[in-house]
Amino acid sequence: MSEASIEPAEFLVFAERLADAAGAVITPYFRSRIAIDQKADASPVTIADREAEQAMRALIEETFPEHGIEGEEFGAVRLDADYVWHLDPIDGTKSFITGRPLFGTLVSVAHRGRPVVGVIDHCILDERWTGAAGMTSRWNGDDIAVRSCPSLGEAVLYVTSPRMFQKPGEAEGYRRVEDAVALPMYGGDCYAYGQLAMGFADIIVEADLDTHDYLALIPVIEGAGGIITDWEGRALDPDSDGRIVAAGDKRVHAEALALLKIG
Repeated sequence: MSEASIEPAEFLVFAERLADAAGAVITPYFRSRIAIDQKADASPVTIADREAEQAMRALIEETFPEHGIEGEEFGAVRLDADYVWHLDPIDGTKSFITGRPLFGTLVSVAHRGRPVVGVIDHCILDERWTGAAGMTSRWNGDDIAVRSCPSLGEAVLYVTSPRMFQKPGEAEGYRRVEDAVALPMYGGDCYAYGQLAMGFADIIVEADLDTHDYLALIPVIEGAGGIITDWEGRALDPDSDGRIVAAGDKRVHAEALALLKIG
């Protein structure tokens, strides 16, 4: 089968297979006494992160050896390929190492920089969100949709941590949004994006994300009727700066962008 004939739905089947492989590795390690190492950026990493990514990479190399791969733990190969897989074996390692089950596995494949499939998988909770170009997003196989929210003043906001805003102007912009919403919520990592896609949250503002942190989110949010961009309102791609705004309602998204404006 040529790449040109592979539909997003078929790539999604394989992406879910990758998530299954990662979950099979991660689950036995959860809430067990394993070593925690510190990476160069001072973020934690464990054997579960490394082995889960290795399992996914091995399947990609076996099935699509011409495709590129970019991952959290083992870098990138063949980034000039038309199709590149982006992998985050454990999004929320801090949650994982503290026994909190809200961490997830992120899997996406991008065609010339645009993600066509995204999977957000929470193996411990047995919850999975999927999205693919031209398809309605799903949670555990059921169709999902964002909810209407007319203004920030009525919105539920999620952010993994207010400490993620480190560059000039980021913290001030975030605080303006936080002060405007009805209910700010903290923590959740990629789990929060699943909640937004299901209509249980309205706006997510984050920064300092890597490519493998956000590409899988795009098909899920968009396939549920939401919008996800950078802080300037531009479409996300592998070269985006890691500042993310996701919303279920375009009115809330526009209000947030105005408050986040730096300079």
